[in-house]
Amino acid sequence: MATDSPLEEMEHREHVEHALEALESGDKLVSRVTLTIAVLAVLAAIAASLETTESDASIVAKNDAVLAQNRASDTWNQFQAESLKRHLYTLAADEGGAKGAVYAKEAAKRAQEAQGLTPKAKVFEAQRDAALEQSDRHELRHGRLTVASTLLHMAIAIATLAILLRRSWPWITSLALSAAGLAAAAWAYL
Repeated sequence: MATDSPLEEMEHREHVEHALEALESGDKLVSRVTLTIAVLAVLAAIAASLETTESDASIVAKNDAVLAQNRASDTWNQFQAESLKRHLYTLAADEGGAKGAVYAKEAAKRAQEAQGLTPKAKVFEAQRDAALEQSDRHELRHGRLTVASTLLHMAIAIATLAILLRRSWPWITSLALSAAGLAAAAWAYL
């Protein structure tokens, strides 16, 4: 599982430390805001971690799709090679001669081998399509979690204004942004 960068981890710890210091000040607004900031820091860390996880999962799924496409291409190339060999043996068999029957038998063998490759190639193509769908789903989640993480970080910054200004409106604004951030995070998994 992916983790936040060391700078993000340090930032989240600082928010918690500031919250604890402010709780000791005795001011109710400051106490509420700092507690809110501490909770938001945890939620922002969770959203950022989920965002990274979804990004990584998208990349892995894309890699799986590329692998499946390569296997499908290899199988179709093998199919074409077998078909070409079958055509050559068919032409040789049509010419007749002492080996005509041997060439006809070899042509039939190549046709049967080529026929078995088509379903195999289609299975690889289906795996590719499934991996691409999975990658798209993870990428969509990543984008939504990026929005959630951004909103939560904005809420932290705006909540800090409530402490500096000793006004409640920035705190209320930060709560609204927090709700929007949490909704975006939930939306990522709906």
